[in-house]
Amino acid sequence: MGSDSATSPVSEPKAGKPTPTPSRQSSHGLDWFIFFLADVQTGFGPFVAVYLTTQKWTQVEIGLVLSIGGVIALIGQMPGGAIVDAARSERLVAGLAVATIGACALAYALWPIFPVVVTAAALHAAASCVLGPAIAAISLGLVGPLAISERLGRNARFASLGNGTAAAVMGTAGYLLSSQSVFLVTFILAFPTLIALSRIREREIDVAQAHGALPREEPDAKATSVLSLIRQRPLLIFACSVLLLQLANAAMLPLMAGVVTTRSSQWAPVLIAACIIVPQAIVALMSPSVGRKAQQWGRRPLLLIGFGALAIRGVLFATVHDPYLLVAVQVFDGITAAVFSVMVPLIVADISFGSGHFNLAQGIVGTAVGIGASLSTVLAGYVSDKFGSSVAFIGLAGVAAVGLAMIWLIMPETRRSAHWQRGGKDGA
Repeated sequence: MGSDSATSPVSEPKAGKPTPTPSRQSSHGLDWFIFFLADVQTGFGPFVAVYLTTQKWTQVEIGLVLSIGGVIALIGQMPGGAIVDAARSERLVAGLAVATIGACALAYALWPIFPVVVTAAALHAAASCVLGPAIAAISLGLVGPLAISERLGRNARFASLGNGTAAAVMGTAGYLLSSQSVFLVTFILAFPTLIALSRIREREIDVAQAHGALPREEPDAKATSVLSLIRQRPLLIFACSVLLLQLANAAMLPLMAGVVTTRSSQWAPVLIAACIIVPQAIVALMSPSVGRKAQQWGRRPLLLIGFGALAIRGVLFATVHDPYLLVAVQVFDGITAAVFSVMVPLIVADISFGSGHFNLAQGIVGTAVGIGASLSTVLAGYVSDKFGSSVAFIGLAGVAAVGLAMIWLIMPETRRSAHWQRGGKDGA
C-alpha cells in the first residue's frame, strides 16, 4: 500500500533519459494557454441558459441543448483521450479544438436558432473532450514524469486565475452590454489562446513521453496493451474513488445556493458569487504547493486530505445556518479542488506511464467523473425534496467518507522515485 512505485504494466527500460527542462518560452506559453483557455471555456457555463432565455427559448429547448452537450461530454471522454494518444502533435489537436470552440461561440452569438445551437453545443462538448488530455499530454511531454506534479500544480493555478478573471469580465460585459456579448468575448479570447499555444515549442514536447510511453529495446505487447491498462487495479480503484468524489461534491454548491436563496434572497446572488470566488482563490494559492508535496509526501496523504475536507464541508453545510458563514465553509471546497485538480492527471500519469495510453486512461477516469457528477445532482435533489437539505448534505458527506475509506484501505501509493527514472538497480 505504501510502496513508492506504481503497480502498472510497465516493463522497466534499460536506462532512463535525463529529465527534460523546457525553455522559459514553452513554460510560459503553456501557462498562458491554460489561462486563456479557462477564459474561453467559462463563456459556455451558466451564460448559455441566460443568453438563450433572452432569445425567447423555452426551458425545454434550453434543457435539451444542455443535455445533448452533457451526454456528448460524458461519452466522448475515452475517445477523446484515445485521439490524443494517437496524435503525433498534441499542439495541433489542441489548436483545432480551440478553433472549434471559438467558432461555436460565434455561432451562438450570431445565429441563436435551434439547429445551429444544437450543433455548436455538440461540437463544443466534443472539442472539450480532447482539450483536457491534450493539456496533460503537452505538460508530460515537456517536463517528464518526475517533474509533472509541480507542472500540474502550476497548470491548476493558471486555470483558476483564468476562470476567475473570465467570470468577472464576462459578467461585466453581460451586464453593461448584453448576454450576446459574452459569446463574442469568448470568440475573441480564442485568438490569444492560440497565440499562447504557438509559443510552446513543438520540438520540446517528447511525443512518446506525452503518451506515457517508454523507449524499449524490444516491443512489449503486454505492457502497451489497452486491455492490460484497463485491468490495472490502481486505475480501477482510483476511477471508483473519483466517481465517489463527484457523487459527493457536484450537488453541494447547487443545494447550498438554494438554501442561501431561501434564507437571504436579497443577498443570494452576492453570496453565491462569493462561494464561487473563494474556492478559486484557494486553488490559485494552494495548487503549486500541492504539486510539490505530492512528490515529497506521496499521493495518498493528499487524497486523504481532499476527501476529508469534502466530508467536513458536507457536515458544516448541514449544521451551519448563517448564510455568511456558509461562504467561509467554501474554503474546504477550495482545498478539495486544489488537491484533485492536481492529483487526477498526476495519478493517472503514475499508473499508465509506460503503457503509451496515458490519455486514454485520463478518459477512463474522466468518464467516472462525469457519471458521478450526473448522479449527484439527481440523487441529492431527490433526497433534499423528500427529507430536507440537511439530510442531503449529511448523505453527501457520507459518500465522501466512503471515498476517504477507499483511499485509506485499498488505494496503493503510485509515486515513482528519481532512482526509477534513472533506471536504477532497485527498480523503485
